[in-house]
Parts: sequence; C-alpha cells; structure tokens
Amino acid sequence: MSETYEPTVLYEDNHLLVVVKEQNLASCPDESGDKNLLDLLKGYVKEKYQKQGNVYIGLVHRLDRPTGGVMVFAKTSKAAGRLSEQMRSGDFEKRYLAVLNGAPNPESGKLTGWLKKNTVNNMVYLSTEGTDGAKYAALDYRVLEKKGALALTEIKLHTGRSHQIRVQFAGIAHPVYGDMRYGGEYAQKGRLALWAYSLTFTHPVTKERMRFISGPSAEEGVWKVFDIEKAIRPV
Repeated sequence: MSETYEPTVLYEDNHLLVVVKEQNLASCPDESGDKNLLDLLKGYVKEKYQKQGNVYIGLVHRLDRPTGGVMVFAKTSKAAGRLSEQMRSGDFEKRYLAVLNGAPNPESGKLTGWLKKNTVNNMVYLSTEGTDGAKYAALDYRVLEKKGALALTEIKLHTGRSHQIRVQFAGIAHPVYGDMRYGGEYAQKGRLALWAYSLTFTHPVTKERMRFISGPSAEEGVWKVFDIEKAIRPV
C-alpha cells in the first residue's frame, strides 16, 4: 500500500464518506498496530483538502478485518451521532454476500441465537439466553445460486455482532468458504468469501434515503464461480 492512500470512494460530501474496504485491512486501529482504514481516510481527507491539524473522521460501524465491502464514515460529529442512532433504531441496513459450504435447508429463512465473545482469543461462540455477556443475534438469508457443494447466499443483518455471520452459519454446519477460524471440519483454504455489498441509510442532513452497492471482484477466488453481477443488481 502506497504512502498516499487512494480509497475507492462511492460517495463523498461535507458530511459523509462512503468507501469500499478491501479485505484484510482493519477498519480502525487495534492492538496489532497495522494500517487501518480509519487512519488512512484521515490522511486522504487531510491531503485532498489541505487541512491543517487533526482531521475528524467518525467510525460509525465496522467490518471484520477479513471481510471487504461498503462502509460509511462520518465527516462531522453531528453526522456520526445521527448515523449511530439509525443503527440503534434499525434504520441502517447492511446486506452481505457469502459463499457457504453447502446450501442451508431451507434455502431462505432466519437465524437467531445468542453469541458470546472471548476477548482473550478474539473468538465468538454460540451461547444461550441469560449467559453473562451473551448478546442476541439475528439475520435473514437467501440462497441465490448453487454450484456443486457451494452456495452463493445473500444475508441481511438485523444485529451487528462481532463475527456474527461466520459463527451463525458455522453453527448450522454451513460455514463461510475460506473460514479457517470457524469452519471446523468443513474449512476450505482460500480468502474468506464474505463481502458487505449493500449499505442503506438516511442521509443525516438532507434526510435522503441512500443505498450504495459494490460487489466483490467477480474475477477473484471463489467468487468467479458465480454470477456476481446478477447477485448485486438492485431489484
């Protein structure tokens, strides 16, 4: 990665910055000290607009390091607060594409449960209601296309728990392709086939309803097996 970071910008105004996070780049600073998207975007804005001093970029949500896709950042604290409130109220819609090992039965439905994170090993485990630290998790899914033992699946999150998609599908023996952490006996080597392709929210100032779509590269990895262009086409 060059010193001058050029993000893939889907939208930018005085309040928002919508970009595509590449896979294996951290969303924000962590204990690893590795490069991260939040700091890179601060540098991008500082250089582009020749700003003096510190640049404000507000982190509204995260994507796990191995997950790529669409993210929105706030350029003012007011925008950050309003977007965060949308997340709490359920007005912030995130949709993902995942390649699963095998198609769930039924091929569309809802997964619910309780997840608990172990902060020591950064692993998330299926848990039960009432367990100390366990958080409710829910998602809808729909199989879009099947090729052999793989299933391209659209996922709509209702909660944004850490590693949620990976853990919930591993829990029904259909882990995400390339998930060496949670895949267990079904694990297949390769880049994690999980991508946040669609983000919908209300602009914090203009109140316009906005949707941004960006799919994974249809020429890379296991994605090339499927019709990604069709999968991300707005309906």
